[in-house]
This record gives sequence, structure tokens and C-alpha cells, in this order.
Amino acid sequence: MRTQSMNRDWAATAATLSQALPYMQRYNNATVVIKLGGHAMGSDEAMEEFARDVVLMRQVGVNPVIVHGGGPMINDMLKRLNIKSEFIDGKRVTDAATMDVVEMVLSGLVNAKIVQAISQQGGRAVGVSGKDSGLIICEPEDPALGLVGKPSQINPRLLKDLADKEIIPVIAPLGMGKGGETFNINGDTAAGAIAASLAADRLLLLTDVAGVKNAAGEVLTELTPDQIREMTAEGTIAGGMIPKTETALQAIKAGVRAAVILDGRAPNACLLELFTEHGAGSIIRLS
Repeated sequence: MRTQSMNRDWAATAATLSQALPYMQRYNNATVVIKLGGHAMGSDEAMEEFARDVVLMRQVGVNPVIVHGGGPMINDMLKRLNIKSEFIDGKRVTDAATMDVVEMVLSGLVNAKIVQAISQQGGRAVGVSGKDSGLIICEPEDPALGLVGKPSQINPRLLKDLADKEIIPVIAPLGMGKGGETFNINGDTAAGAIAASLAADRLLLLTDVAGVKNAAGEVLTELTPDQIREMTAEGTIAGGMIPKTETALQAIKAGVRAAVILDGRAPNACLLELFTEHGAGSIIRLS
């Protein structure tokens, strides 16, 4: 039996959908690259919610492209296999044994889990790595880091073909060297390079903080590249936020319309950013 309270709830839902319509029209056929990491990958419930949001985005005409991380899962597998892992400036030194584990976890366990979650929500997704069809060609980032690469060339033909078929690509951040060797790539870096190659409308970097904060700890909802550089020089932007803002700046410089750093722990974070007036997190774009 319907109740007055239930009617009010449904009325609020209908009003929200109506208010979202202009934004759905705005993003129709737009490419949105999403870096999935952190809490959004931490539980089955979070993965289910993320998958549902991505399927809805595809349903209303957005072309989502997902690039995922997997650091905690890699750490866990290395520990189980008794393979020691070293870090230089926060980056994992990747030798051949470590690379085997990285590829197994990223292309196998993590990638398959995301694809399955999207399929269970009624979407069509395909898991790929940056090695497939020469998607990401790499060069060594630093000899001291071993098989850690930085993208030197992106070949997005595969991603465009999948978009034409309304299939959501889920990309493991691995790349191939010119000699055929496999490279491990920072997930944010890979997402930024792919977003640039597709001239994406948005690059969404999901993380475990609400956004970029000022010296008082307040989240700044809009930022320009000049403000990012100034806050970094002052030390207000520090630690793990630096590579994320650097990725955002590089993507914008390369033609991405805007990058957003937002909290992957927040329910429906991607939908809030794309389809509401107030958005979510910190948007970085040219003034």
C-alpha cells in the first residue's frame, strides 16, 4: 500500500531526475574518463554502487572509460608470495618478479572484478590492459624504479571502437615498451594520458579525500592551474595530492576540458559531479 510518506519520497526522486535533465543533455555523447581507486574499490557494496552509476551514465548517453588502480591488492599478493617490495619517493620498485604479480593482480583479479560488477548491473563492459592493441606505449620512468613506465604514446583506436558499440572499457594501467617489455604505470598518470588522447570532456580522479583543501582545511570547489601551482609552492598541496593535481594539470594542458578530484567514498560521487548544479569535489580547469 502506498503511503503519503512514500509519495513524498518518490516526488523528491522525480524532482531530482527532472533537475538532472539539462546536465544529461549537456553530457550526451561526452567522453568521461574515471580513475577508480581507493575506497570505491574497497568493498563489494562500493563496487556495486559504482558499477550502477557507470551503467546509468552509459544509459543516458555518456561514454565512460574506466582506468583502475590496485595498489592494496598488489601489496597483499606480494606479501602472500613473500616477495619484498621497495619504494622510492612513494613509487614501487618493480623488478621482473614483482611485475609478474602486478600484471596478474591488475589484469586478472581487479580488472575482472570491475567488469563483472558492471555486467551484473546490466551494462556491457570489456576488460583490457594498456598492452592490448598497443593502447599505451611506454618508456622507463626512472632506471632506479625498474619496470615502471610513463606513457610516451597512446593509441585510442580500440577505445573509440568500443565506444561506437556502447561498450564500457575497463583498463588496467599497464603498458608496453618498444622492445615488447611490460611496464607498470601509475593509475592516475595512465588515466590522464588516456583522457588527453580522447580529448575527454571530464577526467574524474576518485580518491579517499573530499577534494583539494586550502590551508584552513576547507575543500575548494573550483581551481585554476595558477592556483594549483601557487598552493603547491606554498606546501598547501602536499603528499599524495601532488601527483593527482599534476595529472589534472597535464590533462587540461593536453586538451581535456576539466579534471575533478573527488571523494570516491561519497555515495554516487560521479553522478553528483556530472548531473547536479553543485557538483562534487574540486574541479580544475582553465579560467
